[in-house]
Amino acid sequence: MKILITGGAGYIGSHTILEVLERTNWEIISADSYLRSTPATFERIKNISGKQIKNYTVDLCHREKTRRIFSENPDIQGIIHFAALKSVPESVANPELYFHNNNESLKNILTCIKEFGIKNFIFSSSCSVYGNIDKLPVNEETPLQAAQSPYAQTKKDGEKILSEFSKNNSDVHSIALRYFNPVGAHLSALIGEIPIGKPDNIVPSITQTAIGKLKQFNVFGNDYNTRDGSCVRDYIHVSDIANAHVLALRSLFEGKIKNNFEIINLGTGKGVTVLEAIKAFEKASGKKLNYLIGPRRDGDVEAVYSDSSKAKKMLGWVPRHTLKEMMESAWKWELNRR
Repeated sequence: MKILITGGAGYIGSHTILEVLERTNWEIISADSYLRSTPATFERIKNISGKQIKNYTVDLCHREKTRRIFSENPDIQGIIHFAALKSVPESVANPELYFHNNNESLKNILTCIKEFGIKNFIFSSSCSVYGNIDKLPVNEETPLQAAQSPYAQTKKDGEKILSEFSKNNSDVHSIALRYFNPVGAHLSALIGEIPIGKPDNIVPSITQTAIGKLKQFNVFGNDYNTRDGSCVRDYIHVSDIANAHVLALRSLFEGKIKNNFEIINLGTGKGVTVLEAIKAFEKASGKKLNYLIGPRRDGDVEAVYSDSSKAKKMLGWVPRHTLKEMMESAWKWELNRR
């Protein structure tokens, strides 16, 4: 089996490559433009696995360059599509960039899927598609509310594009994985999240503050209708997310998914506030975090966590790592990359 992983040098993409190498005999090629990643990621993958991954340095918004990947690899049998911009604040500041990059790259991949007869596709979606909802936890049938950021809207758009594509291409089987908040690092501490510039995500912001790269960690709001006033999220170890992608693609290869388009949540089912996440990090690291509570941030939803029973039923997937392990692995990675 040869598979294409787009965004293979990214945070989740790189961990998924390692999971594929550890648990399958599939051949991997990657496509990553390094817009939000670095080539050094593939050296880290090689140091852990002993395998060199071939990467096409291609902007997937460029249709002909994208098509060249497929023409040179006509034996691709499955695709995991991660490549997308993912910063909520950046999307609020520059929505045009997000709508172009995230939606056009998906359209080009689907055009190639149709042309080259590829039957199996995994789409990286997000819990941000749910918006602000009243009933928790959310499951795949929960009605989607208004997108709170352009990033979230691009994921809603992506699912809609894929749904319509599936109606007209019944021989292609696709799964959109809506994952919640990936955190942590590979247990080797040799690879993890590498923000380009100042991080927007919570855990690298916490670890960079604790190690002194950032002066303080900002808590965006303590006046939400939650148990301590800060936002509630469903944090999940990145390696658990990676494992779910392997199980999902394997299920497609083995013909276990009967509908040609499925949406599946990936979360722990446990809501954790930002202030609770800080306390969990302090306990795991032994470090006192310098943080400041400030005003709310545009684009953030109040609370969201997952009912992931469908993932267990359809994929046999159950998260393995605790919040403590997530924080410990992220801190070890931060210490290791100094």
